[in-house]
Amino acid sequence: MTIHLNTDKNLTIHQEYEDKIQTQITDALSRFSDLITRVDVHLSDENGSKDGLEDKRCLIEAKITGKEPIAVTNFGNNYDLAIAGSLSKMKSALEKIAGKMKAH
Repeated sequence: MTIHLNTDKNLTIHQEYEDKIQTQITDALSRFSDLITRVDVHLSDENGSKDGLEDKRCLIEAKITGKEPIAVTNFGNNYDLAIAGSLSKMKSALEKIAGKMKAH
């Protein structure tokens, strides 16, 4: 499972934080590593340099072997909350897909 991290022009991620995000994603989705070939993570700040609530956005797209890619989005007050919410949504979506694949 390859993980690619993308950010908008309003965000610069230091290597330590990028490593933390990669580890968080790997740990959360490791159960589905046989299904997923690639994970794209897109972090953005919807309000740019202005302050705002729930303006940090995390979109996670998972490319699944033999299936269409799936994507989930979550907003949070900070990137950690946005990522955690997106991972929770992605795990739920992958559980449904894995269940359907095992049923067939």
